[in-house]
Amino acid sequence: MHDEGTAAAAARLGTAVLGPGLAALAEGHPSVGDVRGIGALWTIELVRDRRSREPLVPVGATGEANAPMAAFTRACRDRGLLTLVLGNRVHVAPPLNITDADAATGLAVLDQALGEADEFVD
Repeated sequence: MHDEGTAAAAARLGTAVLGPGLAALAEGHPSVGDVRGIGALWTIELVRDRRSREPLVPVGATGEANAPMAAFTRACRDRGLLTLVLGNRVHVAPPLNITDADAATGLAVLDQALGEADEFVD
C-alpha cells in the first residue's frame, strides 16, 4: 500500500475532500450532530437535537422508531449510494482508490439524503 501510494492517497482524500466536504454538510444540516474521522474512514452522527445530542433514533431502534434512519438509508440507496448505517451513525468508508470526482458525487448524495433526516429534527 505504501509502495503504490494508497496510504498517502487516503490521507489526502480525508484532508482535501472528505473532511472539508463532511464538515460543510454538518453546517448545513441540523440532523448532523458530529463528524469525525481520518483518511478515508469517517462517521456522521445524526441527532434529533444538537444541543442535547439526543440520537436521531434510540439504540436498537426498529420499525417506526427507526423511521428517520430508514428514510435516510432509502434516500441514499435510491440515488445509488450504498451506506453502512449503524444506529444513528453513518459510516463513510469509500474505496481507497476513489477519485475526487466520485467522492464529490457521494458527498452530494449524502447532502440530499440528509435532507430526509432533517425532517425528523426537533
